[in-house]
Amino acid sequence: MGKLKIQYLTLGVIGTNVYFLENTETQELILVDPADDAGYLTEQVKIRGYKPVAILLTHGHFDHIYAVNDLKKAWPDVPVYAYIDEKPLMADPWMNRSQQWAEPYTAQADIWVHDHEKLQIAGFDIEVLHTPGHTAGSCCYYIEDEKTLIAGDTLFYESFGRTDLQTGSQSAIFRSIQEVLLKLPDDVNVYPGHMDMTTIGHEKKYNPAAAI
Repeated sequence: MGKLKIQYLTLGVIGTNVYFLENTETQELILVDPADDAGYLTEQVKIRGYKPVAILLTHGHFDHIYAVNDLKKAWPDVPVYAYIDEKPLMADPWMNRSQQWAEPYTAQADIWVHDHEKLQIAGFDIEVLHTPGHTAGSCCYYIEDEKTLIAGDTLFYESFGRTDLQTGSQSAIFRSIQEVLLKLPDDVNVYPGHMDMTTIGHEKKYNPAAAI
């Protein structure tokens, strides 16, 4: 434990947290949920001396993917990962909400992942946790050795993602939180798609989904 450094920028019209997961030993970078402004993101990666090796998507709403296509052009050898069940939503501008908020937008992953799949990226062992509810293909990325959970829009600080959009389900998100995420150790740090960071222990005590 200790080679992971996490920084973030908040970008886009809905204020999405874009995470930079750096291996401090190699400067390899995993970029999570590129919300917007690919030019700015590539500039920041260059300034910080990162070596991008992967883009992880927690789900396919436009405010988490809007820079994907331009980043794929800028970094043609850097694969984009997303959960397999998110393929229809990412391909449909109405379902991914881009048509309602901005210009219609679609994107595709290079690698479609599955529940409990173990990814070895940038020197980290990353477990994919399928957490449907916000969308059918929402997932979280768990780095056990670093006590880190990238939670997307499933688990927020004392809250959780909305479930009233296409493929969302309130009962599913409650199951995802109670049966998957809150089973993790209390000292796991949670990095959500919006708002402030938290811990699993804090959410066990204060998240309304924990008591339902």
